[in-house]
Amino acid sequence: MLGGLLASTGLILSSFATSLEHLYLSLGVLTGLGFALCYSPAIAMVGKYFNKRKALAYGIAMSGSGIGTFILAPVVQLLIEQFSWQGALLILGGFVLNLCVCGALMRPISLKEDCKTAPEFLEQGYVPETEKQDLKRMFICSPLIKLWPHECLCYCSWKEYDFLLMPGFMVLAVSVLFMAYGCSPLFVYLVPYALSVGVSHHQAAFLMSILGVIDIIGNITFGWLTDRRCLKKHRYFCYLFAVGMDGLCCLFLPILQSFPLLVPFSFTFGYFDGAYVTLIPVMTADVVGTSLLSSALGVVYFLHAIPYLVSPPVAGWLVDTTGSYTASFLLCGFSMIFSSALLCFARLAKKIKRTHLQSLTGNTALKEHIWTNGAIAYSVTAELDQKDVEFLAVDTNSFSNR
Repeated sequence: MLGGLLASTGLILSSFATSLEHLYLSLGVLTGLGFALCYSPAIAMVGKYFNKRKALAYGIAMSGSGIGTFILAPVVQLLIEQFSWQGALLILGGFVLNLCVCGALMRPISLKEDCKTAPEFLEQGYVPETEKQDLKRMFICSPLIKLWPHECLCYCSWKEYDFLLMPGFMVLAVSVLFMAYGCSPLFVYLVPYALSVGVSHHQAAFLMSILGVIDIIGNITFGWLTDRRCLKKHRYFCYLFAVGMDGLCCLFLPILQSFPLLVPFSFTFGYFDGAYVTLIPVMTADVVGTSLLSSALGVVYFLHAIPYLVSPPVAGWLVDTTGSYTASFLLCGFSMIFSSALLCFARLAKKIKRTHLQSLTGNTALKEHIWTNGAIAYSVTAELDQKDVEFLAVDTNSFSNR
């Protein structure tokens, strides 16, 4: 709701702008901040409301961005022709104010992982007295704010962002940087490249329209596909496949020098671009959990925006230096393939390490070792679910009574 108010205020103030510096502050800073405050919580709420068909829900939610862009582009042009740019910004400011209504409709819900408190767990008598103090610090902080002293609240605030030190999240963050660097120049230089190889202005614009529409289709259909029983357990590799396919498209783009060849490129790149964008929140939720998804998504989208700011100027410099688009497109392709390969190697390394640990100790001994060593061993494996917690708690209690 606050984001909608800021974005609307920025657009309305921009309609009264008398200089470019004024637009920098009102339209760039104020409206941009408002949209940022709206986007991340809206995506995070999807993960809290949906679990069974989470990827499809994310696909439908994120397709709204593409649909809005596709519809509003001609509408805004019509508003500018009818009411000038000042009137168009004023009307858009009133339209964006509806985001406050959308925010009011997002009813907060409490998940089981958010509701359990330390006293409720410790009163069950599952844990030895010597370990209770360590386990208190492993619980979700928000329900304990009224129960713990001020020094514990500082620990809770730090705990909200301790996912930044998780190896899985660090690998994901680095891969997002390379992925975003690879995909952003295509949206800027596809039309100029098409014009440089002899495609007409009308056909070059049509390529971008194809890419945008297929991007929306990819959002929804790929989310639906990865929610199927046969693919739900393999969404990680579906994400890698989508990013890798976009990278291959970029590598082949320099040899596509006619409109009939560029049309299949727009179809393929647009579909897989929408596919992996849908799975970014799903991947983030799988790494950090639902309770920390809002904070983690904010970091992921912040990292996603940095290459969008840097890569188009770098690609333009390469075009000016080499006199062709080949170097820029090759760099984009290799960047996206490296992003996919990095996550693939990280998953393989994790699997090899897990197999090695299981070969050294039995599964039961390993789980008991994870439980008795507290947060350190748990953060290394990160594989316990609720049933494992209950089983290990009972098993640890019986072991301590011997």
